[in-house]
Amino acid sequence: MNRQKEQMHQAKIDEQFSRQAIPFAQVPGHLDAMQTLINLSGVCSDDTVLDVACGPGLVACEFARHAGHVTGVDITPAMIEQAKKRQQEQQLENITWAIGEAVPLPYADNSFSLVITRYSFHHLLTPEKALSEMIRVCRPGGRVMVADVAVESSKSEFYDQLEIMRDPSHTHALTHEEFAAFFQDSGLLDCRQSTYGVNIELETQLRASFPKPGDEPKLRDMVTNDIGIDRLGINARRDGETVMYTVPIAVYVGWKKEITPK
Repeated sequence: MNRQKEQMHQAKIDEQFSRQAIPFAQVPGHLDAMQTLINLSGVCSDDTVLDVACGPGLVACEFARHAGHVTGVDITPAMIEQAKKRQQEQQLENITWAIGEAVPLPYADNSFSLVITRYSFHHLLTPEKALSEMIRVCRPGGRVMVADVAVESSKSEFYDQLEIMRDPSHTHALTHEEFAAFFQDSGLLDCRQSTYGVNIELETQLRASFPKPGDEPKLRDMVTNDIGIDRLGINARRDGETVMYTVPIAVYVGWKKEITPK
């Protein structure tokens, strides 16, 4: 991967999420299904957790209620500032924040018992490398969990077109087959999977987005014209005067192999 290309994309992520730092946390759907993540991860008071691409700390703060300690790392300083504010508001003492990349992660091998990320892979140029990094910093016997958009292969191209226009830092939403292959090829053991949908109100999402000038009406038309067709794979629909849609999310968790004594 060309380093210049990586740096340009990271700058795009930083630009987008610096602008989204406050409105991102205000989209109601981004608080959905936390209990699914808690249950599937098996997080407990003995765990040291790393939340990769932690954003404004929604997941990290929730996991801090169950874990011994949580570290949140994100490339965007504005997101980390929002995460710190959230931590202070919720009076959580067991969280550390850091600014850093997902590839490579700024941590030593075998540093955490649980490594998680939510809604980050579709922003990454090399999500397979990010998964490898998550596994590297996970302790033997620990768990790695990824929650992200997963679409039907027949709808992937159309969904990506929508999201790249809405958020230029979007790269590619994994298909169900791609997501499953990542974990099957990862070396993680006893991999488990779950799904859920994030219900989003179109206008709320548009207010939290920063597309190029002139693209907002196009985005509105792309979603509303998909009602009853579902080419985008998001079940666009009307609820009275409101346009709603549902983003499909897959969650995978696997265990890192224990080291066998010689």
